[in-house]
Amino acid sequence: MRILVADDEPEMTMVLEALLKREHYSVDVVYNGQDALDYGLAENYDCLILDIMMPKLDGIQALRALRAKNIATPVLLLTAKSQVEDRVTGLDSGADDYLPKPSDNREFIARVRALTRRGLEYTPKVLTAGNVTLNCSTFELKCGSSCIRLGNREFQILELLMRQEGRLISTEQFMEHIWGYDSEAEINVVWAYISYLRRKLEAVGGNVRITARRGQGYLLEETI
Repeated sequence: MRILVADDEPEMTMVLEALLKREHYSVDVVYNGQDALDYGLAENYDCLILDIMMPKLDGIQALRALRAKNIATPVLLLTAKSQVEDRVTGLDSGADDYLPKPSDNREFIARVRALTRRGLEYTPKVLTAGNVTLNCSTFELKCGSSCIRLGNREFQILELLMRQEGRLISTEQFMEHIWGYDSEAEINVVWAYISYLRRKLEAVGGNVRITARRGQGYLLEETI
């Protein structure tokens, strides 16, 4: 899952980014409200975390502009302001939740988890395709008694494929969703991770495979 953090305090963004990455989220960081709006309009995020006091546009202005464009991505407002009026203004502008800072790190992560769950109709903790399962809490790929724990990128790629089993996902979609816009990674990194996953699916005895469609992308299919 991808999170956008918008805050003009570098020390704060470093802390939030580290917390989110520890929970296996992919994170993009911007430092003003205009960039938050531009990135948010891309609609490739599972949650937006917006500070209110930012240059160019404040968080509430950015939020209102996003909602005016029908962007429904869950939004957590994170700000030093804690008066009731500020909370009401934020929520009335379309925020899903509000957390004054400084806040407890555990509460921050719990609220992000709640918002990312809310953004999906149903998010099972264990995904199934063919005879394999993927535990979204432990990153474990299982088939019968065989079990392999996947790395973060491997997990994110396989999670996307399993949630959209039988549907094509382009290389560009993988890059945007997992590595983010500002990544310096080459596009062939997707092919490398697909290769790792194919070997691991084979190692556990899975009856699903990752199929490549030239010029279109990859999909997960059950083998006959």
